[in-house]
Amino acid sequence: MRLPQARLDQVLDRFREVEARMGAASDGAEIVRLSKEHAELKPVAEAVQTLERARAELPELEEMVSSGDKEMAELAEGELIVLKDRLPELERQVALLLAPKDKDENASAILEVRAGTGGDEAALFAGDLFRMYQRYAQNHGWRVEVESASEGEMGGYKEIIASITGDGVFGRLKFESGVHRVQRVPATEAQGRIHTSAATVAVLPEPEDIDIEIRDQDIRIDTYRSSGAGGQHVNKTDSAVRITHLPTGIVVTSSEKSQHQNRARAMKALQVKLYDQQREAAHTARAESRKAQVGSGDRSERIRTYNFPQGRVTDHRINLTLYNLPKIIEGEALDDVIEPLIAEDQAARLAALEEELA
Repeated sequence: MRLPQARLDQVLDRFREVEARMGAASDGAEIVRLSKEHAELKPVAEAVQTLERARAELPELEEMVSSGDKEMAELAEGELIVLKDRLPELERQVALLLAPKDKDENASAILEVRAGTGGDEAALFAGDLFRMYQRYAQNHGWRVEVESASEGEMGGYKEIIASITGDGVFGRLKFESGVHRVQRVPATEAQGRIHTSAATVAVLPEPEDIDIEIRDQDIRIDTYRSSGAGGQHVNKTDSAVRITHLPTGIVVTSSEKSQHQNRARAMKALQVKLYDQQREAAHTARAESRKAQVGSGDRSERIRTYNFPQGRVTDHRINLTLYNLPKIIEGEALDDVIEPLIAEDQAARLAALEEELA
């Protein structure tokens, strides 16, 4: 992709402008805003500068190759071959940075895993999926904190919600949203028959600064006594909190020991849900004008099948089939699935940029 010089100049001009304004700004809010934009623009500007230096070097080397100095021409020819091989990758790197991207790419995330069809086996599978993401997060140095969990009767989870905090969490996990299907012989199956069960996964971005206004008249707050396994784990007072957002019908709960803490956590969860709803509406509007399979965000879509008898994992969105299911379900090789999804998304973003530049 040959990026027009005017587009590159536009990036560098804006970067220099932001740097100059940062040096002159005195208002705290403006300094924060400019610092954030500067941090976002800096890697793009550096990549553009690297590309421009390479482009400028090209005619110089070509001139040296055609000069009468044989020894110099031979040296320049070798460097020219290397540079011509390097230029397309530099162009691609800059194009990816300039292509339309998810502004929540670097955000932390809320992970929700729920058992679907399949009864006890679905709950066990939901537990397997959550542990897969938990181990994957640990391998990336992210922090996982369980917000709420409802355990299955035979193990696993009917539902588990956790926050995953770290740099780039949402960018790597966002393609996991959807229906995950498992085919295996359940531990409860005496006849050894293969059953098919399902669990749904939702990954919601949790940016540091969610600007969502929630009016008091739009919510109903209920307190209730948390249920549990008994003994010291059951609240003796009505400290659990349920918040219902009346305009959308979204319901969030928190059931820790402190009612004050529960209210704060539930309000934060509601903001995340409303923010995600806005994202989904915006994505749907974009998808109507441009078809995109990966990252569609449709959580009713069956995205992946885990076939235990064959040791096979298939991602249906990109027709990817791998035969290392044990390592994937352990979280160790989940990147073998995530990386191709990211590559497919990058290809779609580059195509969108080409359309824009055409």
